[in-house]
Formats: sequence, structure tokens, C-alpha cells
Amino acid sequence: MSVQERKERERASRERLIVATARELAEQQGWDAVTTRRLAERIEYSQPVLYSHFRGKREIIGAVALEGAAEMAAALRAATSATDGPRARVTALARAYLDFAERNPAVYDAMFQLDGGLAFAEEDTPEPLKDGFAALLETLSEVAGDGVHPALFTEVFWAALHGLATLTRAGRLPPAEAERRVELLVGRLAVV
Repeated sequence: MSVQERKERERASRERLIVATARELAEQQGWDAVTTRRLAERIEYSQPVLYSHFRGKREIIGAVALEGAAEMAAALRAATSATDGPRARVTALARAYLDFAERNPAVYDAMFQLDGGLAFAEEDTPEPLKDGFAALLETLSEVAGDGVHPALFTEVFWAALHGLATLTRAGRLPPAEAERRVELLVGRLAVV
């Protein structure tokens, strides 16, 4: 292995450590607790080292969001591939989405609530975000219905899931009714 390859591997390793530490700190204490000073202390590197990887907290949030999008896409695909029939797949998709949001609140915030400097629904949208949407679209396009654009239907269904995730987490919806909400959403929005 060349010196250059070793340096690149070490750099990538430091970057993964920064992102993992930011994510861990955000999940434990919230995103307000994530500062470059605290990250530097936790990973035992100087703040200039952090700035050599990320220009600031916004880029770190973006990196967490990209990682989260890839994880969410994998979780959605795993859930839907384990079921048969369109209705079962849409139900599994909804449950997996809501479960991901509940289990990873700081990552979910990085993906959809905070400014990570990422473009959504544009030509320069990063691939992990496109793939996250594609994981929704793959299942929901089956049930969009005649004359309904699958991507538009997916956006509306996704918005409903996001609303359920956000309102439940904020304590606006009682968690005990979560399963009934999924059943209602699938039964009313999806033509299955």
C-alpha cells in the first residue's frame, strides 16, 4: 500500500469517526450539544482536524443525513422484500419508516428537519437521498392507481408518514394508536 493510499484510508477513517461521534452525541443529548469543540474533545483530535474534513456543523449534519438515508433505504427494502402482495408491502414500508424515525430521532432530524446543506428533489440531490426516495417509490408505485403519477403519489404518502412520525414524537399523537394509523393510512391512501 502506498503512502497516499494509507493517508486516504486514515482520512476516511477519521471522517467516519467524526460522523459516528456526532450522531452518537446528537442521539444522546440532541443536536444543540454537537459542537466542533465537543466533537474534537470526544474524538481526541484538534478542531482544525475537524475543519479539514467538514467546514462546520452544517456539513456534519449533512453527512449524518446521507448516512441515515442509506440506512433508511436499506431498512425499507428489507421490510418490503419480506412480504407478499402490494398491501402487505405498503404496510411493511409504513411500519419500517415509522420505526426508523422512532429509533433514530437525531438522524431523522438531520435528514428532514435540520439544514445539512443538501439539495432535495433537484438535479444535484446526492445519491443516498435519491435512493431513499427510490426505496419508497419502488413499493408505492405499485399502488398509485391509474392516472396517478407514481412519484407524486409517493410524495403525498411520504408526507403522511413524515407527519405521523413528527407528530407522534412531539407527543401530539398518542403512541398507542400507531398501528391503527398505519392501517388507516394504507387502507385509505393506497389503492390496494
